[in-house]
Amino acid sequence: MKTFNEIQLAKELIKFPSITPVDAGVMKFLEKNLKKLGFKTKIIEFKEKNFKPVKNLYARLGNREPNFCYAGHLDVVPPGNIKDWTTNPFKPSIKKGHLIGRGANDMKSSIAAFVSAVSTFLCKNKKFKGSISFLITGDEEGDAINGTKKVVDYLKKKRERINFCLVGEPTNPNKLGEMIKIGRRGSLTGKITVNGVQGHVAYPHRANNPSTTIIKILKEIKDIKFDKGTRDFQPTNLEVTKINIINNADNVIPRSAEATFNIRFNNKHSSSSIKKRLNKIFRKISKKSKSNYKIEYRVSGEAFLTKPNATTFMIQNIIKKITKIKPKLSTTGGTSDLRFIRKLSPGLEFGLVGKTMHKVDEAVSLNDLKKLTKIYNIILENYFK
Repeated sequence: MKTFNEIQLAKELIKFPSITPVDAGVMKFLEKNLKKLGFKTKIIEFKEKNFKPVKNLYARLGNREPNFCYAGHLDVVPPGNIKDWTTNPFKPSIKKGHLIGRGANDMKSSIAAFVSAVSTFLCKNKKFKGSISFLITGDEEGDAINGTKKVVDYLKKKRERINFCLVGEPTNPNKLGEMIKIGRRGSLTGKITVNGVQGHVAYPHRANNPSTTIIKILKEIKDIKFDKGTRDFQPTNLEVTKINIINNADNVIPRSAEATFNIRFNNKHSSSSIKKRLNKIFRKISKKSKSNYKIEYRVSGEAFLTKPNATTFMIQNIIKKITKIKPKLSTTGGTSDLRFIRKLSPGLEFGLVGKTMHKVDEAVSLNDLKKLTKIYNIILENYFK
């Protein structure tokens, strides 16, 4: 049985400039290597109008339960100005005990670690009782329209059963072993456009300034105290991210003004309950100012919490044993693909230290990568006992 070295495989994966939604051949490369371990694989490409097609991979070894799934993404964010890097972001190099390259941290090295862990596990456990699977997307860093969400729908239609899922995102803030993610806050983005009446600034009574209205709206929604947080979640927060008034003249009251905001909400709320509360404010203020408004919402995901079970605590204990740190069960941070996978299976997230993700000279500690591979291997050993 072939075994894979996690460092070498990570380097190979990083060489592919798989900037969302471009695949660059990386999915085929991973598929080829999983086939060497005996996996049955399928690359699934999804398309949707106004969005670029995305390749995804589902691979499974075995046809019995339980099915332990590893989920991750092979797409990466753009490197930015390559001149700012000390090395070519897609020509991985090792410096001072770190592997440098785009995706080294988020999250090609984690995928390499799990492939390596599986290859070692299979050498000792050729006839293990159960299945191991991979759910890999190329659309985690982008719109998440043609990625994991559609793979989950596809697997549900195929009646594919996953018993537990480990998402390999970089969950640790500073040191390997600090944090396991068991849930995430929901994310709702709103874009509001207020239409008034254009006019001369010297004659404001003949116009209706939409900027005045939108300022009142933004102040009121920003001042909302949604909650104080819960035992599992930090408080809900709303942040204004864009304000735009198209006006090329200084002596003209504009006709329209628009703003965008994002809300990260905990499980005390749903996207529907938040929309209802906001819409009430929009109607009240626009009516008072005799303005018209248009609101567009986009929900990236609802808040969710995976109740810890025996597998959660088993993984927590293994991490503590290897890193000498007991990881905190957390719901902090942004959204992740576990928000889609939870509809198919319970799960958690654990991977590398996320300090350099999306940064220039993104890097992973070689020691951390070796430890993560060991953790993943022991998880498999214990899960299939």
